[in-house]
Amino acid sequence: MGNDSSNKEVEIPLYEVFIRSANGLEHRHVGSLHAADAEMAIMNARDVYVRRNEGVSIWVVPSACITASDPSSKEMLFGPSRDKIYRHPTFYNLPEGVRNI
Repeated sequence: MGNDSSNKEVEIPLYEVFIRSANGLEHRHVGSLHAADAEMAIMNARDVYVRRNEGVSIWVVPSACITASDPSSKEMLFGPSRDKIYRHPTFYNLPEGVRNI
């Protein structure tokens, strides 16, 4: 008798929207929107975030698929590279004829 499925709210996924304004440039995060699927998210992003031919490419990414660093880990992740010797090619032998890397 009790059909609880009619009382459940459907959660529409949240997408992050990235727009590339011109060929050769990077995509930039411009905002978020809800959509039933990725194709609808692209169409909605075009309507909401792209006006007067200002974009050449749209990326939409489900917000649930994005993993971000913790701001409290800033020093560990973004500290000076002087203490991270693996970032410097000082222990590699340069091939003959190579002057700069």
